[in-house]
Amino acid sequence: MTVAELAGPPGPPGPPTPPTLLDVRWRLGGPPGIDLYQAGHIPGAVFTDLDRDLAAPPGPGGRHPMPAAAAFEAAMRRAGVRGDQPVVVYDDADSTAAARAWWLLRYFGHRQVRVLDGGFAAWKAAGHPVETGLPAGAPAAGDFTASPGHLALLDADGAAALARTGVLLDARAGGRYRGETEPVDPVAGHIPGAVSAPTAENVTADGTFRPPADLARRFAAFGAADGTSVGAYCGSGVTAAHEVLALTLAGIPAALYTGSWSEWITDPSRPVATGPDPG
Repeated sequence: MTVAELAGPPGPPGPPTPPTLLDVRWRLGGPPGIDLYQAGHIPGAVFTDLDRDLAAPPGPGGRHPMPAAAAFEAAMRRAGVRGDQPVVVYDDADSTAAARAWWLLRYFGHRQVRVLDGGFAAWKAAGHPVETGLPAGAPAAGDFTASPGHLALLDADGAAALARTGVLLDARAGGRYRGETEPVDPVAGHIPGAVSAPTAENVTADGTFRPPADLARRFAAFGAADGTSVGAYCGSGVTAAHEVLALTLAGIPAALYTGSWSEWITDPSRPVATGPDPG
């Protein structure tokens, strides 16, 4: 059992501090993550609802806008997150939803955040114990203080500029990038100048991340390498966080456009490209 990435320096010397475990299982279109949690979860894990705890309400900012610092801080404190205690986040298997929690905790200043590589599927496959049902009571309140600005963030104008001057990666499936299909948003296509780089190719068949060297080669083929300005977006800023995590594992700093495509298309004056080329 491994963890995908450790954010920040190692903890203080002495016995390791038990981490706070966050279960961030979520799937676009369901089933609800809380149902999966009740069916089985890592002992001691606290369910974290992506729509409620890791995003603001949908609207002009997209389907999963950036939560306000105060709202995110309150959600993390309810989950028992402490500023001086490590946090491990996990989802079903491929870390797509867990990466959203990883990114937000990092952005808001938590220095010890890990993603469980392979998620709950890997935990079960390794023969570790599983709990079912809901906990008897709420976890002890945490003391995490949300301080924004610790990771690079893009707005729509910044994403448009980066698509022209650097590398903007579109983390959605290729068909959505090309505009051939759009199952969620009312407009199909991509931000002009963006490069298609589906997050599904960041992981192996079992949902674990590809080795860092493989990820670095993958992103280099898109022009994304250390020293290049790199950003990522998706439909609503969830899978793009997975792209940023994969880039981080590859040693490539990257910014996240949290509003992503669902915010981009709220302004009809913003251009839309279709087809396999960046445009």
